[in-house]
Amino acid sequence: MTRRWRPSLGFVLGGALLATLGFAFFGLVALRYLGPVIGFRAAALLLAGVILVLTGALGWLLVRLLLRPITALEQFAAQVADGAAATVPRHFGTAELHRTARAVIAMADTLRDRAATIRSFTDHVTHEIKTPVSAIRAGAELLGDGTLAPQDRAILAQIDGARQQIETQLQALRDAAQAREVRYLGQTSLGVIAARLTVPGLDLQLSGSDVALPMAGEGLVVVLSHLLRNAAEQGAGKVAISAAALPAGQRLTVADDGPGISAGNAGQVFDPFFTTRRAAGGTGMGLSIVRNMLAAHRGTITLHPSPQGALFQIDFRA
Repeated sequence: MTRRWRPSLGFVLGGALLATLGFAFFGLVALRYLGPVIGFRAAALLLAGVILVLTGALGWLLVRLLLRPITALEQFAAQVADGAAATVPRHFGTAELHRTARAVIAMADTLRDRAATIRSFTDHVTHEIKTPVSAIRAGAELLGDGTLAPQDRAILAQIDGARQQIETQLQALRDAAQAREVRYLGQTSLGVIAARLTVPGLDLQLSGSDVALPMAGEGLVVVLSHLLRNAAEQGAGKVAISAAALPAGQRLTVADDGPGISAGNAGQVFDPFFTTRRAAGGTGMGLSIVRNMLAAHRGTITLHPSPQGALFQIDFRA
């Protein structure tokens, strides 16, 4: 395939500046010689028309080499971000824009492939494990209908409990994979969703309720509900949520008065399947799901040291 020559950005901008100066110089020189011949008024009108045509041609060239490729790349990036079928730009203009566009397209392909791999792996694992788990359930139900000694019934209960835990973990795995893909586009504030953040036995205190947050209400409710349930399950009685607008974006702070998270567990709380409540049915996927959802909205969540309870900080980049 023949490689097309693409001018550099410096060449295009330098040429445009030189052409602009050349038009002005050409006009002055031509007016000097044409003025005495056809009259200065007629010469000025003629030269204005010629310069206008040349300037229009220069503008068309700049649109073709700069504006159109940038606009096409912007539309491509927006389509990828929205999950729609993205149209790859056909024109790249200068050499620098060509390299940038190729890098953006390659990055988009990599992200799509990674998301597809995660989804495929999740579907494969859940499908392969679903059949033996169903067999365990059927066997447990069949044995439960018969007459068993107390010790055998206790063993059967353990088997069925393990089966339920496997099913719970599989559902949590599917939810975590989905959280990487689902986006809640829009804006909301704590004041708008306050009525949907109620957790029994938990006193909720909000501040910065009018700060606009770059996430639709449904998504922010999911994120905060995970954090509130975790606080309630750890024995907290009060949770303070504050929102603030910063120069670099928006920040949410979620602090509770519970026992907090030990230093040994602090580095693992966002790891999938890590939980200290396995015996109580915890899956260890709640904070991982929260992190994935926030990542899809240019947000991050971090755990910070606190004199009492747990302190989570959510930052949305502008």
